[in-house]
Amino acid sequence: MGSVEYEPLLHSLDSSHTHIRNLSSGAVEEFLESRPISLRWWSKLVLWESRLLWILSGASIIVSIFNFLLTFVTLMFTGHLGTLELAGASIASVGIQGLAYGIMLGMASAVQTVCGQAYGAKKYSAMSIILQRAIILHLGAAVLITFLYWFSGDFLLAIRQTDAIAERGQLFARGLIPQLYAFAISCPMQRFLQSQNIVNPLAYMSVGVFLLHVLLSWLVVFVFDYGLLGAALTLSFSWWLLVLLNALYILLSPRCKETWTGFTVKAFKGIWPYFKLTVASAVMLCLEIWYNQGLVILSGLLPNPTVALDSISICMNYWNLDINFMLGLTAATSVRVSNELGAAHPKVTKFSVFVVNGTSILISVVFCVIILIFRVPMSELFTSDASVIEAVSDLTPLLTISVFLNGIQPILSGVAIGSGWQAVVAYVNLASYYIIGLPIGCVLGFKTSLGVSGIWWGMVLGVLIQTVTLIILTARTNWDAEVEKAIARIKKSAENDTLDQLAVSA
Repeated sequence: MGSVEYEPLLHSLDSSHTHIRNLSSGAVEEFLESRPISLRWWSKLVLWESRLLWILSGASIIVSIFNFLLTFVTLMFTGHLGTLELAGASIASVGIQGLAYGIMLGMASAVQTVCGQAYGAKKYSAMSIILQRAIILHLGAAVLITFLYWFSGDFLLAIRQTDAIAERGQLFARGLIPQLYAFAISCPMQRFLQSQNIVNPLAYMSVGVFLLHVLLSWLVVFVFDYGLLGAALTLSFSWWLLVLLNALYILLSPRCKETWTGFTVKAFKGIWPYFKLTVASAVMLCLEIWYNQGLVILSGLLPNPTVALDSISICMNYWNLDINFMLGLTAATSVRVSNELGAAHPKVTKFSVFVVNGTSILISVVFCVIILIFRVPMSELFTSDASVIEAVSDLTPLLTISVFLNGIQPILSGVAIGSGWQAVVAYVNLASYYIIGLPIGCVLGFKTSLGVSGIWWGMVLGVLIQTVTLIILTARTNWDAEVEKAIARIKKSAENDTLDQLAVSA
């Protein structure tokens, strides 16, 4: 096409930010397809994509971080009850709560895939049924996981934790049972809202609940002296408050008028295809989350397990804080990818993937510098024990490497979620983490003098292999073919008046 036809677009790219932000994905798609992109126009398009990305990810990062900070703050308060209490709460938080959160978050990524593509294709009524199906499946999973929570002491003893740590871990885990059911409802609702670019209200809710949680935790632990159980029940209460706010917004907000059409028995029909995608999603994310948590559990088997558990759990909390920051970018990435695939914009999809990866790497470099500078103050927030603080400082270089890898790996996982590649990534995670990383970590941790550092080196190796594999998969992706697959799923769903095909994984 001639340059005259693109004069309005070129003018928008070459003028003020106001013009740039009014560009449509369709116009940019045509521009990317029809002409070579010079450095000048490339920078303008990066600005356009970055604006869209930060509109989504800014609030999504706040949601992800402040949801995580609910547990983070709870562990900070329990840490000041004593090193043994911190070890018990940490092993329950990582080994029990983290397992459940991995399942719920993994299952909820199917909501991002299907709702995101449906929203991009303007199949709004389908999203209501998808949300209800997700909540049904999540609650079913929560019922099964409840038994692990209640008998968590036996589980911790079975994996050779000490009696004292297992006893405190079970007490903390039982107080988190109500939180498990809050997970089951909140995770799908948040993904439902994010898939239609409703993120600012979620951020306000998360920040408000967090501030209240800090006050309640201080009262329960330090003023009323209710100990571990009180801290756990306070965390459960805060999550249920978050569920209530999310539900009220979906039911009452005009922005959800088209996407929430009320409760229906259709949610129970054709649930099997969606269940298969949900399982693939859960396996993909659980293999990743459980791998990290397994390393904390292994640390409890080392000599002097209390110091080992405290030090690695403190580092893992900061690493998880970084992960949750990146999960905000991941959520934005999956929404951008699924929306643009559903709207048949392969060039914009590929461009979005490029921009978000560059952004996340720059952010990770900044985080690495901060961690190296403030390594001692970060550990003092959790404990005043000198041996634990020293152990945390020794692990800081490994934490820094892990944070840098987080600048790539979670974002590529977001691409996979948006494209519906969960089953493929599940195999990648299984091989890189459990066949390679975990065995090497065990050998280095238990058969050498490295101890907890050796276990972490195994984790780093597993993440590195997974990251390289995801880079290769993403680089080799035919985005035109991915658009065809997304459109085919949505078209079949509309023709059959069901969601069966929409939930089939690519």
